[in-house]
Amino acid sequence: MLDLSFYRGKRVLVTGHTGFKGSWLCRVLVGAGAVVTGFSLEPPTKPSLFEISDAARGMTSVIGDIRDFDALRRVFDEAKPEIVLHLAAQPIVRDSYKDPKYTYETNVMGTVNIMECVRLSGTVRSFLNVTTDKVYQNNEWHWGYRENEPLDGFDPYSNSKSCSELVTHCYKNSFFADGHVAISTARAGNVIGGGDFANDRIIPDSVRAAFDKREIVVRNPHSTRPYQHVLEPVTAYLMIAAAQYEDGSYADYYNVGPDDRDCFRTGELVDLFCRKWGEGMSWVNLSDGGPHEANFLKLDCSKLKATFGWSPVWDLDMAITMTVAWSKCYQSGGDIGACMDEQIAAFLRDAAWVK
Repeated sequence: MLDLSFYRGKRVLVTGHTGFKGSWLCRVLVGAGAVVTGFSLEPPTKPSLFEISDAARGMTSVIGDIRDFDALRRVFDEAKPEIVLHLAAQPIVRDSYKDPKYTYETNVMGTVNIMECVRLSGTVRSFLNVTTDKVYQNNEWHWGYRENEPLDGFDPYSNSKSCSELVTHCYKNSFFADGHVAISTARAGNVIGGGDFANDRIIPDSVRAAFDKREIVVRNPHSTRPYQHVLEPVTAYLMIAAAQYEDGSYADYYNVGPDDRDCFRTGELVDLFCRKWGEGMSWVNLSDGGPHEANFLKLDCSKLKATFGWSPVWDLDMAITMTVAWSKCYQSGGDIGACMDEQIAAFLRDAAWVK
């Protein structure tokens, strides 16, 4: 079980803390009483969840580039983290086609840099590298990928995250085989939730269309993805990091995704969004002939369930409900921090595996 009181007073370093997922993660950690340091580029979007939620309050936020080893090392020396959660990445598939060099530098050499800092640190006891469901060699089959499936992403983003996994495995075997630092990776499915302003993602695109009172443009309504609310992987990361801190035998490679019922076609997802939003929202299928992306992705999360007694908390219906509620709060000028705290509290109440 996850007992968030474990994090009270723990020194935690989060890379990529200014991003969508990082902002939610830091909000949970600060609320749990952790001593949080973040290292990341400036927020990747305008507006950004990190800024509008005042996420920097209650933590130490350091702006820097994961490719800059010396800057990262200084943060390690100052923060002396016990737990490191590595989220910093170039996360957009289409952007990886536009700038593959930057994508590899960030996602691969960034991982090398942080693994070096962990290796040279005398304080880290638990390290988690957050990757993606796209690390697997995609065979377009209709069952979930397991953690022992071959890694080989097709596009530069997916491939670079596969390489990030391999870098982590190499360091784990070469420098941490004695277990003095527990090391895991977590491969999460597609996340949705309030505050994602990224480009080329279906729910942010849908929210922007709703704000503008126009049709939602859907590029590929038949692609299938494992959609989950952002709090699902965020709390799973905290569960894994805490468990392996206390018992290194939990250090491993884990899929984090929804149940099969929440692996939706994109068109079905947008139908659900339109119903939840109301106001006559609709969508149109307009393929733009963009670069290759996997058509069918699903994760087998049996290992996470068997190891920790974990299970998904909110189904897709509830995830969209919460996303719409957050978005309408933002649209009306509401208190974003309070909205996030209310949703975090509701999620923790609903999670049977949270103490």
